[in-house]
Amino acid sequence: MALPSTYADRNCSLARALEVVGERWTLLIVRDAFFGVRKFGDFATQLGLPRAVLTNRLKLLVREEVLEHNDNGDYQLTAKGLELWPILRAMMAWGDTHYSPAGDKRTFRHDADGGLLDRDNRCGECGGVVPVADIRIEPGPGYVAGDTTPDPVSARLNQPRRLLAPLW
Repeated sequence: MALPSTYADRNCSLARALEVVGERWTLLIVRDAFFGVRKFGDFATQLGLPRAVLTNRLKLLVREEVLEHNDNGDYQLTAKGLELWPILRAMMAWGDTHYSPAGDKRTFRHDADGGLLDRDNRCGECGGVVPVADIRIEPGPGYVAGDTTPDPVSARLNQPRRLLAPLW
């Protein structure tokens, strides 16, 4: 649920940020954009939210310049949107720590050398901090395959792949 009033005229950066990305569906849309989802229909399939809600959230993210909507109908993260990666990564790590007893749901690796990344995106192999575009995501030890015949979007997202690379 969104905050009960707008904070656009208040002097609190956190409250202003929450107006843009503080709603659950919005963060999941941004997460999926990092995972390579670009099409409206793919967001709808993956997230299972009502189309009207998805439309409103995408419009907000475009208006706030977190996503851009190109002529092909694709949604893509902007530079402003890419700045959200450390926040999403920290929230995923927190969720894995507290709600995934079998381990991380997803593993992040340096695509160049396969090194496991720590929670600050530092590669265990080369020691460098890895940019988002060079991160490979794959199912981790806490990943539990649910449906044996997942939809095509979920099936693609559950294969090892680079962040930001389009699904199709």
